[in-house]
Amino acid sequence: MSDGYEREQLEYDVVVVGGGPAGLAAAIRLKQLAAQSADPDQLNVCVLEKGAEIGAHSLSGAAIDPRALDELVPDWRAKQAPLGVPVDSAPGAESLCYLTSGHAFELPAPEHMHNTGCYLGSLGNMCRWLAERAEELGVEIYPGFPAAEVLYDSSTGAVRGVATVDMGRNADGSPGPAFEPGVEVVARQTIFAEGVHGTLSEQVIERFELRRGAQPQTYGLGIKELWQVADDKHRPGSLLHTLGWPLDEFTYGGGFVYQQEKGKVAVGLVVGLDYDDPYLSPFEEIQRWKTHAAVRPILEGGKRIAYGAKALPEGGWQSLPRLSFAGGVLCGDSAGFINVPKVKGIHLAMKSAMVAAEAVHAALGSSASEAADLQQRVESSWLASELKAVRNVRPAFRWGASAGLLYSALESYLLRGRTPWTLRHHPDHAQLKPAHLRNPRDYPAADGKLTFTRLDSVFLSNTYHDEGQPCHLVLADSDLPAQVNWPRYAGPEMRYCPAGVYDYQPDKHTGEMSLHIESINCLHCKACAIKDPCQNIEWRVPQGGNGPNYPNM
Repeated sequence: MSDGYEREQLEYDVVVVGGGPAGLAAAIRLKQLAAQSADPDQLNVCVLEKGAEIGAHSLSGAAIDPRALDELVPDWRAKQAPLGVPVDSAPGAESLCYLTSGHAFELPAPEHMHNTGCYLGSLGNMCRWLAERAEELGVEIYPGFPAAEVLYDSSTGAVRGVATVDMGRNADGSPGPAFEPGVEVVARQTIFAEGVHGTLSEQVIERFELRRGAQPQTYGLGIKELWQVADDKHRPGSLLHTLGWPLDEFTYGGGFVYQQEKGKVAVGLVVGLDYDDPYLSPFEEIQRWKTHAAVRPILEGGKRIAYGAKALPEGGWQSLPRLSFAGGVLCGDSAGFINVPKVKGIHLAMKSAMVAAEAVHAALGSSASEAADLQQRVESSWLASELKAVRNVRPAFRWGASAGLLYSALESYLLRGRTPWTLRHHPDHAQLKPAHLRNPRDYPAADGKLTFTRLDSVFLSNTYHDEGQPCHLVLADSDLPAQVNWPRYAGPEMRYCPAGVYDYQPDKHTGEMSLHIESINCLHCKACAIKDPCQNIEWRVPQGGNGPNYPNM
């Protein structure tokens, strides 16, 4: 029931929450396994996607390692999967540089950063192609239907599916004239593939204590722009990764320049959300980064055509939660499958989903309530070997960039993940220092040609939210921002949000500062739910189809 309204109920064998690379790979693998049985149509699978269409909310670098796709759809080349342009293997086409404010020093790239055999393209386009393959196999896909609630069996406590978000509520939460209650999608198994810091994924992680024994997850915020550049500046298949400037010694992160096909260049900066300076603005840092001599010449004279942002899980092997529970499993970014030193996660998201699908299929066949062998299946796959080998690289940077680079070289060339120790992580929200311990940053004004404002940028994300609906960014305590975040941290929400959603304004009568939330600008990056020092922001799914609509990101 939803406020007394009876909800329609749909029944499936498996419901997949999320139509990104993980969710689609899981659905495809399930139907492939079903096709090997006596009754291929016996297994009913549906995918729920919160974006207006498949790919609308998909954003990645995207340097795509086809390893998982080779296993899932071996003939993807013949079927013309739109992975983009192959990485150029010619000398000098691929480089790793350490930047200072005025120089770029080329570094030897460790083996795990080599990109030969990879492709530079659009994750959204790849997801749209995967969706076509899934539908060919009989998967039902429903874009514009965000899952907003986990359904539990009242007697066993097991997950029994999800309910989609109510549509047509007024801003105060009351049903409007066009109100439609959400739909209960009941399934024998639910696969949570929502992406990073998924709303429902985090709920089941807490309910079933899936992080017990694991390190806290740590995150980065990736901000990406897509440019159209002149032919004489374009070298398709070439790529540049950068470390150092504009970030300081103790702020983890780096930039990328991926030269795609047809004159398109993807540029971006990832900033670790464990930074401690409340005055740091990841958005302003990427604007500064573009002015460096290693990047500026590529973009000058070009046109920025798209913008977006997304958090990414950086915790690695030691931060993976338990992946199975009664009635469901986790996979992809929802679980934390990403190889940070390799600067890639799509292949891991897909492979984790394929392994999860195999475990779920086996559980369905034995009528088990939990795919309990999923953990062992992951341990036995190349997921484990790849992630274990680099598990200590990201946490080593807590000692600073110089020490982190030295340790990374030691791991890459000598130890190769065989160390008997595993370095620990810490919660990102707990790292922020009080504002009086740091100096305000004077970021340069945007020039409108190479550097831009937040609002100019959000326009290029095609973001839309119905202004009449309830705010999907909910404060557990509405007084905390004024009582804690403003006086202690100088209002960090205004700076860590890449879309200008949060702003502090003085009261007309008292002059006291209060937090204003422009949720219509939200890019669904999840940075606020991760970085808020009081953990006071609850990110809920808005109405179906709302949010960004990325064309080629």
